[in-house]
Amino acid sequence: MRVAKRMTTAALGLLLAGCGVQPTGVIGAGEPATGLTRGVRLYFASGSGLQAVPVLDRKITDLSTVVKLLDVGPSPAEQRAGLVDLVEIGGYAVTGRGTEVTLSLEEPYGASGRDQGTGQLVCTLARAQSVLEPEVRTEDVRVTLRPRDGEVFGPYRCSEFLNG
Repeated sequence: MRVAKRMTTAALGLLLAGCGVQPTGVIGAGEPATGLTRGVRLYFASGSGLQAVPVLDRKITDLSTVVKLLDVGPSPAEQRAGLVDLVEIGGYAVTGRGTEVTLSLEEPYGASGRDQGTGQLVCTLARAQSVLEPEVRTEDVRVTLRPRDGEVFGPYRCSEFLNG
């Protein structure tokens, strides 16, 4: 009986050890995923830099829509989390083609161009452009702010405004 038990245990061990999976070396699978995730996001300012907020309840069909949403500002819950809207622009027209987006302003632009308010516009527009034209990567979009009078700001990439 002991011999049969040992034989059964040995056979079971061999069966489990030899399940047919052969050892392999490292298998190349290409480059790791990079860049930002897909989907429209609005960027709001905070004490720690720009924060992205997903737009979940609206279909975005043009760049003007995201500027209007940005102008509404963060929701009450987002405000409680410390998010604020620093964007102050009057009338505007926005166009995008490929990796280039231009926000034409009807009034002078009151910000420095290197501030979180400008970053909000640049990152929100870059993200929206990459959603509207899926072959365009967010990090490749260059946004220019063109006031009616005065200095042109940009072109900027969103990465210039991230990380505080």
